[in-house]
Amino acid sequence: MNSRQHPWLRWLAFMGLLLWLLLAGGEAAAQTTATNSTSISPASVLPFRVTIDGGQAAEDLDPAIKVLAIITLLAVAPSIILMMTCFTRIVIVLSFVRSALSLQSTPSNQIIIGLSLFLTFFIMAPVWERIDRDAIQPYNAKQITARQAVDQAAGHLRAFMLKQSRPKDVELFVELAKMPPTPPEQLPMKVVIPGFILSELRTAFQMGFLLFVPFILIDLVVATVLMSMGMIMMPPMTVSLPLKILLFVLVDGWSLVTRSLILSFT
Repeated sequence: MNSRQHPWLRWLAFMGLLLWLLLAGGEAAAQTTATNSTSISPASVLPFRVTIDGGQAAEDLDPAIKVLAIITLLAVAPSIILMMTCFTRIVIVLSFVRSALSLQSTPSNQIIIGLSLFLTFFIMAPVWERIDRDAIQPYNAKQITARQAVDQAAGHLRAFMLKQSRPKDVELFVELAKMPPTPPEQLPMKVVIPGFILSELRTAFQMGFLLFVPFILIDLVVATVLMSMGMIMMPPMTVSLPLKILLFVLVDGWSLVTRSLILSFT
């Protein structure tokens, strides 16, 4: 079957590799320090490999079993993948936009999540293309082993997350893990991922605060004008809401927010 005719197979394999590197990445360091051991720990056995008794080399499983394993991993992969990409920052900022406009359910959650997903696909496309080129395609062509494919995929994801993470957040988890000084490219995913998530939350809240400022000024001006006119019984929201929507439309707010989000990852 040609992978170019069925691109979804490559994305399926990619999602499986992401979850796999989380489960097996933490064991890579332990395996390198236990080369003199005569037995293999069950935790070090990879999902796509099987060890033959008698010290024989590991062999790949049947392709049908690999597909079954990937489908099983996909049950928990989406939530993990969303936290390892730019989705967190995008969905929080878009939610702040809705709150700043004082809109309760417009746009709806489905629209915000859908837009966040497609923006995530757009921003992460270069990373996924490098993973497909350096990990998935060589593995499908049997040019590299499964372990090498996982290492290649983890390297590209680690580089993306470290680029968007504050050193302070990553150092926090390095300290909590009681790790010695380690080069960034050798940090385990269990340290990089939570540091990346903390940095994304901080950046998203910073952008959300800047979005709130102009709309708060409109609320203050409207409330002051209404009080000066003696219209105390009229809720300021009745006047400020259409003014905020008008301002957001006139400045092409959605395009500005989308542009700012995309450029924040460059």
